[in-house]
Amino acid sequence: MDRLFYGGDIITMKREEDSPEAVLVSEGKICYVGTLKEAEKIAGKEVEKVDLGGKTMMPSFIDPHSHIGMYSQFSSFADLSECGDFEEIVEVLRRYLEEHPVGEEGAVMARGYDHNFLKEEAHPTAEVLDRISNKIPICLFHTSGHMAVANTPLLKLAGITKETEEPKSGKIGRYEDGTPNGYLEELEVMTPVLMTAFSRIKMNPVQQMAEVQDIYLRYGITTVQDGGATKESVEGFLRMAASGMFKIDVVAYVMTDEKGIGELLEEHPEAAGKYKNRFQIGGAKIILDGSPQGKTAWLTSPYEGETEYCGYPTHSDETVAAAAKAAIEGKYQLLAHCNGDAASDQFLRCYEKALEELGNPKEDLRPVMIHCQTVRDDQLDKMKELGMIPSIFVAHTYYWGDVHLKNLGTERGARISPVKSALERGLPYNFHQDCPVLKPDMMQTVWCAVNRRTKKGVKIGEEQCVSVFEALKGITINAAYAYHEEEKKGTIEAGKLADLVILEKNPLKVDKMELKDIAVAETIKGGVTLYRNR
Repeated sequence: MDRLFYGGDIITMKREEDSPEAVLVSEGKICYVGTLKEAEKIAGKEVEKVDLGGKTMMPSFIDPHSHIGMYSQFSSFADLSECGDFEEIVEVLRRYLEEHPVGEEGAVMARGYDHNFLKEEAHPTAEVLDRISNKIPICLFHTSGHMAVANTPLLKLAGITKETEEPKSGKIGRYEDGTPNGYLEELEVMTPVLMTAFSRIKMNPVQQMAEVQDIYLRYGITTVQDGGATKESVEGFLRMAASGMFKIDVVAYVMTDEKGIGELLEEHPEAAGKYKNRFQIGGAKIILDGSPQGKTAWLTSPYEGETEYCGYPTHSDETVAAAAKAAIEGKYQLLAHCNGDAASDQFLRCYEKALEELGNPKEDLRPVMIHCQTVRDDQLDKMKELGMIPSIFVAHTYYWGDVHLKNLGTERGARISPVKSALERGLPYNFHQDCPVLKPDMMQTVWCAVNRRTKKGVKIGEEQCVSVFEALKGITINAAYAYHEEEKKGTIEAGKLADLVILEKNPLKVDKMELKDIAVAETIKGGVTLYRNR
């Protein structure tokens, strides 16, 4: 049945001044945008008339970078995000164990702690976690995803001992005598601990994925990403897709550490760069450094208060160049996690080198630099030259802005997430929340890009503020462009998919400080309402 929407504001995202009266949807696509009178003429005999009741319709939101698979796994973990000190962490985990009895053969996973906001201003240790249990394995996952803490039983199971050598990229926290103290920094050292814990936890992947899909829909999102898939998780996504469980579009990017990304694409041509049952393999992902709030991001100049320490890289130039070359030869998109400007330099340097070695092919591959926290203007210029997309984690301005001012100093700290600089260069920037690092709250992210206020209310880099319409582009048409889907999604115009969101208020008309409070009233995918706020 056709659906005719009218009676409210309609933001097409083509031009800010557009103000059509009606949108007509037929067979999952938008077939007319314009006057109500003309829409009624075009509509079929059986048409559902939907009065917006003064609410605002716009294209549904597109998530350009998150980890839906990890988000679904984490949904069953203990939540430490509201904990203010070690004692509260202990109390929350004790209650969790009471509500979720786990024996010594199991494990407890917790997420969301952030040492920056704990009273101790430090990471918990194995000694703290052993107070909860010195028999049941326990692991805390830092909100950034770049650090973790394990208790003594889990360290033993993972084989991390006093004799364990320091990793090339990462860190094992230790007591004075060299015994591991539970703190683990970056993937190389975290992986064996996390895998040990995960293997001991009973999960219901289908149910958890269904629950997380509904979370994205509640925030108006109809296209999401798994920006760090493994070959195993891709196989799991394919099985879920074949069962018809995906209501939203899911795009996976396989970690370059996984062997055979090219082979995986060849094995599943039906999902290689195109949707099959709402799932596709979009390309590859590589992580080049850590997190600025954890002081593991790789910078060109030392952290504030340090004389030499600049963080560190994850990979050598040789490895990064090989990943870039493989992506260009394989004609698939490469995403690179770059928080520090040294990591950004590495990605730009290696991608350009790979292009030159291959004779500068003209394929429109649209490589993406993920996060871009400390990216410089000269790097943005080079991104423009290479056809690279900045995917900016602009909510850092609020959640960790105060921390960045402390860790990076006033000048560098204030310039994090430089959206205006990207806009001035004509770069198709987009915004993400890196779920499960943050909830997929797109209107909160728009608020951050427009207002740039820290948790303490400090104005941070006001020269990098953008207008509301420019911010909305970062979660609609620009995000669609990153997926090569700008012809199908991101604006309201005839011929595009009827992926729409209805908001309680018009973001172009409210006070800018109220943007984060605008609620999603309804989310529509292919003309079908999948979420309604009753």
